[in-house]
Amino acid sequence: VVGRHVLDRVEEELADGGLGARSELDDAFERFERTQPALAQHAADILARPLDETALALGYFLTIAVWLAFEQAFGPRLAEVSEEERKAAEAALELEEQLRATNSHEPLELEDVMAIEQPGILAFVNEHVDAALEPQEGDTRDVDVDDVHIVYRNVLVQTLALSHAVTSTTGARPREMLA
Repeated sequence: VVGRHVLDRVEEELADGGLGARSELDDAFERFERTQPALAQHAADILARPLDETALALGYFLTIAVWLAFEQAFGPRLAEVSEEERKAAEAALELEEQLRATNSHEPLELEDVMAIEQPGILAFVNEHVDAALEPQEGDTRDVDVDDVHIVYRNVLVQTLALSHAVTSTTGARPREMLA
């Protein structure tokens, strides 16, 4: 589980010039592409779509912030997520959504289930999504909620896949996705 303090530190680094310097941010993206090519390619495919400006900025920020948090929290214990594992994480989320949609008496929503697995990350992501959707004083733009949802969903898949890519101190990886 990634602690909230790690996410707060990553956010501070991104905002205060620690990683905010263009070259350091570019280096972080290059490391992401090199160490997590399946996740990086999928994120790039999503962010290459004609998305709302706010959703696009949110997508870039959350994608790199979540990955950096995992990298800082787990370092060498973070294994590469294969394309099959990324697809499995996506399929697990889709199945979870379908199960919850057909069983409306379920007490937990998908976000609640994700919050059990990674509470700090889900809170962090939700705070940033809420801030992106909240109108700013004097701002007349309309944020495309569907575009924000596409970005949000990708970050959930990334979070789930990275959660299962962390090896234990004995080198074993978690086997179960969401159930």
